[in-house]
Amino acid sequence: MELQQMRYVVAIAETNSFTRAAERCLVAQSALSHQVARLERELGARLFERTSRRVRLTAAGAAFLHEARRCLEAAERAVEQVAAAVGEVRGPLEVGLIPTVAAVDVPGALRDFRRAHPGVRIGLRVGASDDLVEQVKEGEIEVAFLGLPTSARPEGVGIRELARDRHVAVVAPDHPLAAEESVSLERLAAEVFVDMPAGTAGRVQADLAFEAAGLGRDVAFEVSSAEYMARLVAEGLGVALLPSAYVPQLSGVSTLEITDATGRVEYVVWSRTGPTPAARAFLDILGVPAAGAAAD
Repeated sequence: MELQQMRYVVAIAETNSFTRAAERCLVAQSALSHQVARLERELGARLFERTSRRVRLTAAGAAFLHEARRCLEAAERAVEQVAAAVGEVRGPLEVGLIPTVAAVDVPGALRDFRRAHPGVRIGLRVGASDDLVEQVKEGEIEVAFLGLPTSARPEGVGIRELARDRHVAVVAPDHPLAAEESVSLERLAAEVFVDMPAGTAGRVQADLAFEAAGLGRDVAFEVSSAEYMARLVAEGLGVALLPSAYVPQLSGVSTLEITDATGRVEYVVWSRTGPTPAARAFLDILGVPAAGAAAD
């Protein structure tokens, strides 16, 4: 059994076609088909059901595909670790972050990382904290920056706490509250809100604060971008809660302290098995020591 055979199986499974898989792998279709047939003989089981119209994994093929991907990932990690041992950082660096991350200048860190390691392919994804944790667990991204309530903690990943913060109220400049220095959750509960989609970590933080105070609220606008939240607030369509460390970069809105605001924690996370060489180099640029950091 060879790694190349595994790559062929993965390519066929992902394209549902021997022809497209051969094109992806830059090999003649006859050679790819021969190698897959050879692998099937060695395993004693058919991996694909083939008709004139479609290619589909068998039960044996689905089981093999899962392990083949793991083997290929392990082989890639081995190459990266050897390169790291001789001082070369290789492999991808896929970074995930929430829209309101404030503890770290992620674009600046990525710029410095690219200058230091130009051979690494960098990617960036913006999403919700819970989704990003799952992507780190699945190996889809190497590093993620999260924001969670103080009552929550990322699980199943390596973690480092970056900062603690509190929410502030964000209102339009001509809103009656804009002239105040602070406001209570009870007073805010009478307002219409702009917030993140229900179920996301950013939304949960605000929901928990009102629930703890025994209050309900009306969330009329749900958007996935904190910047767009601020645009709606600026037009007087509602008020919002956002991290105090994030709001200075917004324009066209006013902010005020919340007397009974709940806390928020920003984390950086990586694979529980340890950061890849590229991830470790990126964390080094941030001044975040991954070695010895907690793993949940």
